[in-house]
Amino acid sequence: MSALVAGVTRRGYLLAALAAVLLLFAPQLGAGPFLVRQIMVAAVFGLVVIGLNLAWGYAGVLALGHVAVFACAAYATGIGAKAGLDGTVTLLVTLLAGFLIGLATSIPGLRLGGWSLAMVSFFLILLIPDLVRILGDVTGGTAGLSGIPQLTLFGTQVADATLYVVVVLAVVVWVALLRNITTSRHGAALLVLKQSPVLAGSLGMSAFRLKVTAVTVGALPAATAGWLFAYLDGFIAPESFGFGLAVTLLAISIVGGSQSFYGAVVAAFLVQVTMLRSSAFDQFALAVNGLVLVLFGILFADGIAGGVARLTAALLRRLPPAPHTGAAVGEVGEVPELPGLPLTVAGVGKTFGGNIALRGVDVRAEPGRVTALIGANGSGKTTLLNCVSGLYVPEQGRITLGATDLTPLGAARIARAGVARTFQTPSIPRRLTVREVVETARFARPYLPMWAAALRLPALRRRGREDRAEADLWLHHVGLSDVADERAESLPLGRRRLLEVARAAAARPSLLLLDEPASGLHEDEVHDLERVLGLLRAAGTTVVLVEHNFPMVLRVADRIHVLELGGLLASGTPHEVSTSERVAESYLGTSTPILAEDPA
Repeated sequence: MSALVAGVTRRGYLLAALAAVLLLFAPQLGAGPFLVRQIMVAAVFGLVVIGLNLAWGYAGVLALGHVAVFACAAYATGIGAKAGLDGTVTLLVTLLAGFLIGLATSIPGLRLGGWSLAMVSFFLILLIPDLVRILGDVTGGTAGLSGIPQLTLFGTQVADATLYVVVVLAVVVWVALLRNITTSRHGAALLVLKQSPVLAGSLGMSAFRLKVTAVTVGALPAATAGWLFAYLDGFIAPESFGFGLAVTLLAISIVGGSQSFYGAVVAAFLVQVTMLRSSAFDQFALAVNGLVLVLFGILFADGIAGGVARLTAALLRRLPPAPHTGAAVGEVGEVPELPGLPLTVAGVGKTFGGNIALRGVDVRAEPGRVTALIGANGSGKTTLLNCVSGLYVPEQGRITLGATDLTPLGAARIARAGVARTFQTPSIPRRLTVREVVETARFARPYLPMWAAALRLPALRRRGREDRAEADLWLHHVGLSDVADERAESLPLGRRRLLEVARAAAARPSLLLLDEPASGLHEDEVHDLERVLGLLRAAGTTVVLVEHNFPMVLRVADRIHVLELGGLLASGTPHEVSTSERVAESYLGTSTPILAEDPA
């Protein structure tokens, strides 16, 4: 983050803190009972939406089941309060219930994949009226649950003015906790997941675990909202939690921006005071909210928060550029030792339907050496890398890294075993800076619990300094230090490839798989890449390179394997391969071999 942007961000924090203080003392500043009521209801809806935004805006999982969490928490609170339980007890009960419901709805939906979770949670919403009716003896049935006593905390009854403070503080606390998560390595991991589950797995992240965590953690503020909602009027009814509420909350998320917690609260207030203040609006609520979804989806994809971000970016562009804040060349340090492990591919075969992609391939790559795989398009090079990295499971053969059998392992476990890779088409998450993209490689090594990020424990700051130092080191070596604070998605294709190499190297792998890293690079960038490969070789890691830039392969490779139609055509030193007529005919389309360049 540049000094200028950091200053703007700090001002944003101060403005948010000032807004929270003003909101907290709104009654003392002249807000009447009606406005106070609107703020409280908007805050309750905002709590549900910020949980939705964590799952949907960051992890890409549409968890409509948070409406069911909201409803169950409200009924559990009402029933418990009528039974004489203190508010602290009902809060703990609702948080536990919210966690369990979030967990119970996310696991089956996510195992089915795609939009299955949205459908599972959608049907859960439809079940609410039936469940309320079946349990009518305790829920009040269709008539609703009335006579809920006022909130008590630690045995002391909470007055209306104090309840307002409790509602506002609940929003402030949850916004702070979730924002702490999303501005940490966990937030970056969720954005990686949203970009590509394949990329997440290659970085050692469990896509399934991340999704379940996002849904269940997002259910906790929704449960808090249900707890507060039960005490607002002392009455709850099943029609308050129908499909119309789900659409309203989705509209609030889109209006505020699905990746903003501040925007969720602001949008909830705007929707509350403009649309829901009139009972006449109820008959048109579903249609109007549906229209809002369509219009904002087309015209304002990032909502209010996105509009503010674009305005801020426009203002920053009008100001003089801030000095670069990354580490200077002399400060990045030396490349650390990266002990590699030997890779053995023995008799690996892979088919897709009736097409044979690999047929009994035998390859060995040694530590401290660059092993290149070359061949015409369709020869099986990338398929072999995908088998090694766990994206494909070979039908035959065995793949080992040192003493570890990688064959039965999934991509995330293989990545955590020390395998890092790049892709033919660079996969760069949106909204992350260049430095943050490189830092994502360190998510699983070492792992930091999400609760430590939420509470901003010292371990988080220590890991953050280590991640930044590692990122600056590799950004320097690939020549991207000058753009470390820029949005990564704005980089041209060639520099994105170098960024992927830096990200893979930052994982400190025992085995590094590079899939056409020089494609799209200009000459100076190719030389930067060659220098990085030399550093990695000297550091001791095992490098497997798939590349069509044959002159570059001859300069950097220690050994070359040539694939043809899924089989191994030839293996040897760069000189042996470049002087082979058979290789030239298969790979270069000519019977005249290209001699290896004179090292001198």
